[in-house]
Amino acid sequence: MSATTNNTRPSLLRRGLSALIQWFDTDCATTGADDNSERFEWIRCLPFIVLHLACFAVFWVGWSWFAVWTAVGLYLARMFAVTGFYHRYFSHRSFKTSRVVQFLFALWGATAVQRGALWWASHHRHHHRHSDKETDTHSPHRKGFWWAHLGWFACAKNFRTDYKRIPDFAKYPELVFLNRFDSLMPALLALTLYLTGWLLGEFAPGLGTSGPQLLVWGFFISTVALFHFTCSINSLAHVIGSQRYTTGDESRNSLLLALVTLGEGWHNNHHHYMNSTRQGFYWWEIDITYYLLKVFERLGLIWGLRPVPAKVYTQIEKGANRPRNGAPKPAAT
Repeated sequence: MSATTNNTRPSLLRRGLSALIQWFDTDCATTGADDNSERFEWIRCLPFIVLHLACFAVFWVGWSWFAVWTAVGLYLARMFAVTGFYHRYFSHRSFKTSRVVQFLFALWGATAVQRGALWWASHHRHHHRHSDKETDTHSPHRKGFWWAHLGWFACAKNFRTDYKRIPDFAKYPELVFLNRFDSLMPALLALTLYLTGWLLGEFAPGLGTSGPQLLVWGFFISTVALFHFTCSINSLAHVIGSQRYTTGDESRNSLLLALVTLGEGWHNNHHHYMNSTRQGFYWWEIDITYYLLKVFERLGLIWGLRPVPAKVYTQIEKGANRPRNGAPKPAAT
């Protein structure tokens, strides 16, 4: 047996074991050149693949209105957690809150199965620094649609959290714990859905649901839809839509993407001024996440929502979206 074979097998074994451990502990260190590889990590991504395949179980478990509306409700609730908390709070700090509520936001966001808040925010901050440049983590203009949509996070290079990019939140041990063990909340959500469906099947049979059915619709189907619509901002919001502002990248505004992501589709606005809580800069640009955050503000859970500065409305705009008679009046913030 050659020396090359002897060296390769331990390397493959080490990678495989490390990938298995990282299903549960994402901060488990790996060593070697593979840490910077852009190769698709099949073992590490196996749960992601199973998540998609499990959706086909719908042909066995059937459907009920209760299960369908549970899927829709969890999609909307978790999309809001991603857009309002992971993105506008942890990535951009566009409003303030208490440490307790901050922790609850991270818990809520973790149920979306999009890794921990610190991992999500650290990569997003990197994206804004290098948008559509060679070092952008997920630009469709550099490595294509599928890389921007899902390939970038499935490789070793982008798996670990760079805590240096997010020191403002990395100082909180409870957030680091949730980020490290990011599979905990999805597992609890899946178990809760199964048990709820089983109880309803036993004590409220008129609803027509069951444990397996509620698990498939409420967790698997809802989560897969949530993932792909979220990632459409990476893969599509730099390709389709219109550009109001010259931002130095290919970010676009899209009403369709804004509707399915609760306001994230106003991506050119966001790249022009990323610190605003609001991404739909004008009253006709629907931004459901912002409206819900205003409710949270009224409840006293958050405060200090950053408005769109007046200067943004008076800066030169690009293309057909430029107002004919000056910039429109800004929407109330």
